[in-house]
Amino acid sequence: MIKVSQKCETLEEGIKFMMAGAKADYVRMSTNNGTKELTGYSLEQTGLWDKKTKVSQGKKYIKVVQDTGVFCFIVKEDFKHFKKGDILKAAGWNAPALNSPRGNVLTGNYPIQWTGPLYLK
Repeated sequence: MIKVSQKCETLEEGIKFMMAGAKADYVRMSTNNGTKELTGYSLEQTGLWDKKTKVSQGKKYIKVVQDTGVFCFIVKEDFKHFKKGDILKAAGWNAPALNSPRGNVLTGNYPIQWTGPLYLK
């Protein structure tokens, strides 16, 4: 787990920092917390990380796809109990889980893993 602490002005900038945190967590996991060198498949995947990240705009959400799976959804504008920039887990390919935000890309200070956003405690 990596803690993303950067505050951002735009959603695009926040998504960039969130995915950089996820990539850093992948490197951390692949190198056993920095005790071994990044090699082979893990080195290849790290090199392709940014290319495999796709961001698409929807009506209410921004969908972030990593490789072939939905990484998360980002709320575009305040509604219900969600604020602009809230990170939501995916309930499926086209919809987020609306139970609780996992953090906010604009305010920072949230945990992230290479597999996706984590629950806030």
